[in-house]
Amino acid sequence: MSTRQVVSRLAIAAGLAFSGFAIAGLADAATVEADKAAGRNPHELRICASNVEAPFSAADSSGFEDRIGVVLAQAMGRKPVFVRNDQPGIYLVRDQLDKNNCDVVMGVDVGDERVLVSKPYYRTGYVLVTKADRNITASDWEDQQIKDQTRFAVRFYSPAETMLKRIGRFEDNAAYMYSLVNFKSRRNQWIQVPGDRIVTEVASGEADVGIAFAPEVARYVKSSSTPLRITVITKDIDRPNDTPIPMHYDQAVGVRKNDPELLKEINAALEKARPQIEQILTQEGIPLLEPNT
Repeated sequence: MSTRQVVSRLAIAAGLAFSGFAIAGLADAATVEADKAAGRNPHELRICASNVEAPFSAADSSGFEDRIGVVLAQAMGRKPVFVRNDQPGIYLVRDQLDKNNCDVVMGVDVGDERVLVSKPYYRTGYVLVTKADRNITASDWEDQQIKDQTRFAVRFYSPAETMLKRIGRFEDNAAYMYSLVNFKSRRNQWIQVPGDRIVTEVASGEADVGIAFAPEVARYVKSSSTPLRITVITKDIDRPNDTPIPMHYDQAVGVRKNDPELLKEINAALEKARPQIEQILTQEGIPLLEPNT
C-alpha cells in the first residue's frame, strides 16, 4: 500500500486523530487481557485485537479478522491467543504490538511503515453504498450522479471527507455527520461513525450515499433487509504537489520490525490458508480486487 508512493489508511487516520473451519476454531481460541500477556510461547500466536472494532474484531471473536487470525494460527500449527483491549484498532501497534504484548496485527495496509508487513491476503477498496432502487451506478466519486445527491453518511478521518469537500457537499453535511456521533467533539479524542450506522442511514433513506472502506460496511450491506448496492470506487483523489490518495488497498499481517523470522512463517502460512481466508472474505461480502479475483 515507483513513483507512486504507497499511502497507508491507518497511518493517515492515526495522524489525523493524533469458513466453518474458522468458526470451529474460535471456540478453542484463548483470550487474555493485555496486562496478563506473558512472553511468547512458540506454540501460540498472540493476536493483537480490539473489542470495539466490529466487524473486524469483537470481544466474542466474531469479527472476520478474528476468524482469519484463527485460520492463520492453525496453518502455522499454533494455538490462537487473542490479546484484547477496549481501544480502537488504530492504537494496536503503538499500545500492544510495540510493547510486546502480542505478536501480530491483522488487516494492516501494505506500506504501513510502523511494522513489517506480510504478503497481502486480500485487496479491496473504498465503496459507495446506495439503495438498489435508486439505480445509482457511478463508480467515480466525481460523477454527476454522485454530485447530485444531497446527504452523505461517511466516516471521519477518511478520504470521504476530502471527496465531499471536492464536490462541494462537506459544509452542507457537517451537522448531519456530527449527528451520527451524537455531536461529540473530535478534539483530543477518537470519535468514529460505526460502519453499521452508515448502512442503516442509507437503508432508511436518511442518507443518499454512504462512503466507507468496503470491509467496514460489507457485512451490514449483505444482511440489510432493504436491498442495497455496494460499488467499488474507481477514481483516486489527486492532490496538487503530492501523491494521490488511493482508493484500493492491499491488506496484510503486521509484525514488529525486529521479527523477520515470524514474518517468514506467516507468509508461508498465508499461502497454505488462502482457500479458507478467501472463503471468510466472501462470506463477509467484501468485494475483492486483484490479486484475489
